[in-house]
Amino acid sequence: MNLAEKLGFAENTKLLIIHADDAGLSHSENIATIRSLEEGVVNSYSMMVPCPWFYEMAIYAKDHPEFDYGVHLTLTCEWENYKFGPVLPISEVPSLVDQHGYFYKKRDELRANATAEDVKKELSAQIDKAIKFGLKPTHLDSHMYSVGASPECFQIYRELGAKYALPIMIGEQLMEMVGLDAKDNIYQEDLLIEKAHYGIWEYFESGSLKDYYKQVFENMVKGLNIILIHPAFDDLEMKGITFNHPNFGSKWRQIDFESFTSKDMEAKIRKNNIQLITWNDIRKIHGNG
Repeated sequence: MNLAEKLGFAENTKLLIIHADDAGLSHSENIATIRSLEEGVVNSYSMMVPCPWFYEMAIYAKDHPEFDYGVHLTLTCEWENYKFGPVLPISEVPSLVDQHGYFYKKRDELRANATAEDVKKELSAQIDKAIKFGLKPTHLDSHMYSVGASPECFQIYRELGAKYALPIMIGEQLMEMVGLDAKDNIYQEDLLIEKAHYGIWEYFESGSLKDYYKQVFENMVKGLNIILIHPAFDDLEMKGITFNHPNFGSKWRQIDFESFTSKDMEAKIRKNNIQLITWNDIRKIHGNG
């Protein structure tokens, strides 16, 4: 019995999660995420526990348990002038930070420097901080999919999913994106994202990102699909955060917000016979995957 059948749908159903990453990154990100949930078709999000605006989003999550949310496990900080680091004291996880005490910008730097012990301690601390705040996450995923920086990191990701009885986001596309060998790191019993849909630089650079989003529902496959977006506003805050980083920058995130709060999105979902589900639906019937 496949996932669709376990959820009570036909075997060939196109299942979809519309997921907003990076809640907690900034006030702009938080407000756009909230509006995407309340006014748009986004039905899941995840929070970056180490970021300064985590508190605001965590309060919202507690006040609105009807929305599906996870922990966006964070080991990297890609921004040029906006920095954050571990939730643990630096002295406890020294291999995870640069000379200034912040997360590395790139997965390659993380891979070259991080110890498995420090990765496990910090990611556990992020989940524990969310739970101690009173949150009830539905799943685990990862900022920049940094859990795929190495097979050792990915194994820790698996172990944390099992420890906290939470499904984890796994998919061949995501592994390929970070250079992790899918053949060696996917197990037969894994619950897989059959297809991940997300904007890429070429769409944004050519001015066709909105067009891509308009037709994304026509490219769903049988099984579990996920659309990954990063809603925020092209305002002063996000311009400052994403300075000199147009890839997933403030303009890109404004397009994400506008696209998935568009009034015609629900009609596109119905037209293509897509069934929206959440990570919580998966958690209830599949455990930690």
